[in-house]
Formats: sequence, C-alpha cells, structure tokens
Amino acid sequence: MAPGHDTSTGGSPEEGTVAALHEVELGCEWLQRANGHLLQFHHATGHGMDHLAAAEEHLRAAGHTELADAIRDGLLPRGVVDDERWSYDLVESFQNGLLADVSAFEREARDELAAGDRHVAERLQEQRWKERRDE
Repeated sequence: MAPGHDTSTGGSPEEGTVAALHEVELGCEWLQRANGHLLQFHHATGHGMDHLAAAEEHLRAAGHTELADAIRDGLLPRGVVDDERWSYDLVESFQNGLLADVSAFEREARDELAAGDRHVAERLQEQRWKERRDE
C-alpha cells in the first residue's frame, strides 16, 4: 500500500478486513526491523567488548595491572542488562518470544483472512493503479 494511504475501516467489511490484515503485516515487518536493530546492537556490543579485551592485554603488557584487572574482572564478564544477561540473551529472548508469536499470528491471520496471500492491500492498490492507468 502506498505511504500515507488510508487503511481506515470506514468502508465495507471486506475493506476493513484488508485494512486489519495490512496492519498486522506492518506490525510484523516493524518487529522484524527491530530484530535487525537488536542484532546490530548485539554485534556492536561484541566489537566493543573485543576492543576492551585488547585494551586489557595492552595495559597488562605496559605494566598497568590494576587497570587490566578492572577490565578482566569487572567489564568483560559483565552482561549488558545485568550481570547475567548478555546481548545474545536479549536477541534470543526477542526472537523466541514476541517476534515468534507475532510472526505466527500474522501467518494465521493471512491463512484465515486471505488464503495465505501476503501483501493483499498492496496488491489491491497495484490493481487500482493499473486500472486507473488503463481507463
């Protein structure tokens, strides 16, 4: 569906169903984007921790044992949310929880409302635009 297109349910029940299905699909797509951002966070966190590990080695080699120990003992083993949960835990929890549930719901809604078809609203928009062109 074109950006800014009205998907309100003010029309027929069929239009309301298409609008609802479109919103479910968009919700799922936005959560997939969130998953991508979460993966980016996970990878960026890993790179940051790799640099801290390298700093520990350099500090230790330069004789700054206390600073090296602070990285080794206080920063590297630490989780990103609390002492126990690392970034991969967040990724897995999101993917196996909300994202999986919404994705399953989206498939169920498509199966029930559109015989499994995806992008029903967009296909209708495409059809209308082509019909208008051909008038």
